[in-house]
Amino acid sequence: MGSAFFKFCAQCCCCCAADDDDDDDDEKQPLVGTPDPLEYFSREVQKRRDEETNLWSEPGDTSHSERVDDRTLYSLLQARNKTRMGSTGYRRLSVDIEAMRDTRREVREKWKTILENLGFMAEADSLLTVSANASLDRMRNAAAARSLLQTLHSETSLFSSREPPPERYLFILDRLLYLDIAEDFVAKARRFYPPRDGDSGEEGPLGAINLPLLLARVEAMNGCPDTDDSEGSLEKP
Repeated sequence: MGSAFFKFCAQCCCCCAADDDDDDDDEKQPLVGTPDPLEYFSREVQKRRDEETNLWSEPGDTSHSERVDDRTLYSLLQARNKTRMGSTGYRRLSVDIEAMRDTRREVREKWKTILENLGFMAEADSLLTVSANASLDRMRNAAAARSLLQTLHSETSLFSSREPPPERYLFILDRLLYLDIAEDFVAKARRFYPPRDGDSGEEGPLGAINLPLLLARVEAMNGCPDTDDSEGSLEKP
């Protein structure tokens, strides 16, 4: 009886040991499809850089097409993706894309200059960063921020007077209100960038771009994006 019991226990232990070995083997097996962490973070960083480079006016608009300038820039980028790299059409598209990006970077640099003048040298870039995850529902002072944005649009030359101010700056003003420096920012903006006398609408590169015409040209060339014909030129009139 005793020998039979010990024999049963020995068999049971052997089975358990075998099961443990199997579990260890399973744990040692790499998970199928597990992404490389470095590759994942690199992709995320590049995604944020792309967002910041394009500076979408409406951060919450995933289609990037609510405003005419967003729709135009998005269409230019899509058209260039379908165009043979190095072709005349590709180079012309690149010129127009960079012209629009330069205009948006110019606005951002004005804001950065004011923030740095207020003493936020180290924090200016982070204060000006707005991702596509921004939501109006999360704003603390949405109404006050919108009022200040309209003030900056009408009483300074921070933005083009021909277009409504980009909504992304609502989120930035909301942050400034939270930090209790929004009024100081507006005062500096009035001082550094007063309205232009006899506003003619020619306010930098964007003033030289006919956005509706440019968008129409992009849509017209979607059927033949790789053409080198000068008639397909997207150069600014």
